[in-house]
Amino acid sequence: MTEGTTRFTPGTPCWASLMVHDLAASEKFYRDLFGWEFEEGPAQLGPYTRAHLDGRRVAGLGEMRDGSAVPVAWLPYLAADDADAVCDLVRDCGGTVGVGPLDSGEAGRMAIAADPGGATFGIWQAGADAGVPADGAIGTPVWNELVTADGFAVSPFYCRVFGYTAEPADATDTDYLTLRLDGRAVGGVRGVGRSLPRDRGPHWTTYFAVADTDEAARHVTELGGHLVREPRESPYGRIAHVTDPEGAHFAVIRMIDPQDAVTRRERG
Repeated sequence: MTEGTTRFTPGTPCWASLMVHDLAASEKFYRDLFGWEFEEGPAQLGPYTRAHLDGRRVAGLGEMRDGSAVPVAWLPYLAADDADAVCDLVRDCGGTVGVGPLDSGEAGRMAIAADPGGATFGIWQAGADAGVPADGAIGTPVWNELVTADGFAVSPFYCRVFGYTAEPADATDTDYLTLRLDGRAVGGVRGVGRSLPRDRGPHWTTYFAVADTDEAARHVTELGGHLVREPRESPYGRIAHVTDPEGAHFAVIRMIDPQDAVTRRERG
């Protein structure tokens, strides 16, 4: 995570991490796609590297232990002042805690939890490292969206645990909520009902900023990944949904300013 000790407001997405089976191959894929370089990081859960781009840390990649059945999926981490207290609140609100809380060296304290629907997310209590801001920089995580069966049913969990307000995006999108923190849009919740993918269940999707969505999608397939949904326009910018060679889903987006995008969407 980024150097420095400035803490994010609790609930702010502050990191994205991916656990894979072949760390070296995954590093090559993301290096070729986004231009990331890597350095060794904390290894509490096994080999782990931190991705750098233009002098800043942007994400983490870890290697699973042999025989692990954990899905290969990008995981957003949400900032917390007290990871232990947040984990207690997760349980009180019907969620579960699968890992931790545990210390990640001097960097901070972390846990991995799931909401009542089963979507997993990380919790990060900053120590020496606070995380990274979603400032729209190319090649970095810029947005997170929860895909679940019923967004209106699960959103109160996140509002209670992290202090969000959940607001309907517009009248034409019957189950899309924007999560706000101190008035800022920090994520989205999309309810898809029976269209929820059976092989994935409820899940968070991490969006990475790119200069050209169509070119990035083509590059993904050239590097051994797959195109899940063709590039298309959205209120937030031009988006494509893809997977890496191990099947981790993510999205690439040539985005407009996120706050302007949310305002446009709410105005219809």
